[in-house]
Amino acid sequence: MKIFVPPIKCQGIKTKLVAWIKENLSDLKYSRWVEPFMGSGVVGFNVRPQHAVFADINPHLINFYNAIKQDKITPAKAKFFLETEGKKLSEGGQGYYNEVRTRFNQNFDPFDFLFLNRSCFNGMIRFNGSGKFNVPYGHKPERFAKAYITKIINQIDYIHKAVKVLNWEFICSDFRTTLSNIDNSDFIYCDPPYFGRNVDYFDSWNEKDEKDLFDLLSNMNGKYILSTWHSNKYRSNNELEKYNLNQILTKEHFYHLGASEDNRNAMTEALILNYFPVNNNKIINKPDYNRQFQFFEPKIEYTAK
Repeated sequence: MKIFVPPIKCQGIKTKLVAWIKENLSDLKYSRWVEPFMGSGVVGFNVRPQHAVFADINPHLINFYNAIKQDKITPAKAKFFLETEGKKLSEGGQGYYNEVRTRFNQNFDPFDFLFLNRSCFNGMIRFNGSGKFNVPYGHKPERFAKAYITKIINQIDYIHKAVKVLNWEFICSDFRTTLSNIDNSDFIYCDPPYFGRNVDYFDSWNEKDEKDLFDLLSNMNGKYILSTWHSNKYRSNNELEKYNLNQILTKEHFYHLGASEDNRNAMTEALILNYFPVNNNKIINKPDYNRQFQFFEPKIEYTAK
């Protein structure tokens, strides 16, 4: 299965989990796809629903995709911009990167957001308490080589074509507002920040946020999938316990955080579903409503009955 990778890179992007998530959507019927935590948008962009709302509290993500939708950013315009700015980066290195970062923090131009996202350290998105982009330079002055620009342009082209034929809306909104404007025929895909993990200004997440999301999902009549983490070699996610009446699916994969194998860290991801996927017959907790489900027991496969 070929996975479309979005033009904006984000931490925790679910590229490797898209196929797994789609497997559990195959028999569902819904009128609108809603993502209260858009982030990279990789899941919804690959599902390609006819009607969708992509919401995020980070205005720069939303501005970027609305700029594509409004033809302010097109493949041709982006190609010219990246070729021009890439040449300046090649000549100026860190000094020019810092210049663009200062320019972006004054004007918040979506073209500059793309440039910074693709030339900063590890493609991170991080903002300080004043809402200013503060990721350092990635130290690759030749970053915007011809092949790399072509790759980015193809990614923009995918979105540019999709928004011409599909009814996709991009809104800057807190998840509470987004989830208060849905109906029972909507399908919700939630990929919130991980509680207790490092976050930034636009990506902060605390105990109240965690509780509010649980309460909203618990009182919703429509169907949803919630992506989160289950465990790693150091600890387990105790927040899963409150979802003990839901279907819990788990899958292990590796995050590559550096060149060394020592930085190849296994993470067990979890999908929380409020419905029973018809085609999935393994690694599922089918809830027993007569007892409390025990989390983080020795790993076994839960077989659908």
